[in-house]
Amino acid sequence: MTARPIGVLLINLGTPDSPSVGDVRRYLREFLSDPRVIDINPMGRWLLLNLIILPFRPAKSAEAYQQIWGPEGSPLLSHSVHLTDGVRAALGAPYVVELAMRYGNPSIPSAIQKLIAADVERIVVVPLFPQYSSAATGSALDRVYDLTGGEWNVPPLDVVPAFYDHPGFIDAFYAVAQPHLVEFKPDYVLFSYHGVPERQVEKSDTTGTHCLKSPTCCDQIIPANRYCYRAHCYATTRALVGRMGLGPEAHGVSFQSRLGRTPWIKPYTDELLPVLAKQGKKRLMVLCPAFVADCLETIEEIGMRAKEQWRELGGEDLLLVPSLNAEPPWIEAVAGMVRTQAAPATI
Repeated sequence: MTARPIGVLLINLGTPDSPSVGDVRRYLREFLSDPRVIDINPMGRWLLLNLIILPFRPAKSAEAYQQIWGPEGSPLLSHSVHLTDGVRAALGAPYVVELAMRYGNPSIPSAIQKLIAADVERIVVVPLFPQYSSAATGSALDRVYDLTGGEWNVPPLDVVPAFYDHPGFIDAFYAVAQPHLVEFKPDYVLFSYHGVPERQVEKSDTTGTHCLKSPTCCDQIIPANRYCYRAHCYATTRALVGRMGLGPEAHGVSFQSRLGRTPWIKPYTDELLPVLAKQGKKRLMVLCPAFVADCLETIEEIGMRAKEQWRELGGEDLLLVPSLNAEPPWIEAVAGMVRTQAAPATI
């Protein structure tokens, strides 16, 4: 009897189908309607989305998407497709690998149906978010559980956990960053992560007494902050700093992409740049290790807007280090995590 294949579901965040205002509006509506993304009461979320965000933001976001849209379309989608192809080739015949986006296309429902149609033995789910957050990883898994739970024959699921300090992830980012570190010769390296509201970090605290309660709360991972996105970001930074051999005065951490007026985790990237400029930093290298594929938040927000801000502040140059995209070390790292998760449990 021939063994049935193992399904693999790679999940990234998502992208509009095109940089048109209409497609961007549809994407933002789906994305920001998620109660894990805007985690306020339903009426408040509806009012915020329909009276403040959607009337104005789609046109501005569409303009930004138009600046980064390439021959293959959305960079995030094209890089994710190439990653999927690479992982499929690395894993070989025992596996069936599909890509899905939490919002937009290819959708999670369509990818799950392809895996079920392939009669897979089980599904290994890989949320492509290095650091856990309820707004990204939690939302993606929530959607997968909801859809698979609705099947008459519910497929077994295995989930690759947050890989913020996984050796394969760290090694892959180091392999991408190190040549730029040598060639660019920065006088400061900034690790800029996507931000989340402070309330979401506090809600992740399993004790309610640790996260954001002291300046050192993210210095190590302990049971109280094991789901804390901010703590995961600092753990990623510590691992990369160790590999890159950076001293304490040569690097820092910041958070970008905040939305609205409520407090988000700090320091904010755009507010830290003037501080660094006043300290005399000139050559700034930026890594964005919350993103495994280059996208609007890396290419446009950092590679264009932050670079322009840095030059206006008197900085000599700002270099955005490319993300992992479909680089061979990252393909092998993802394949390795899948193989580990798919391996039979031993007692």
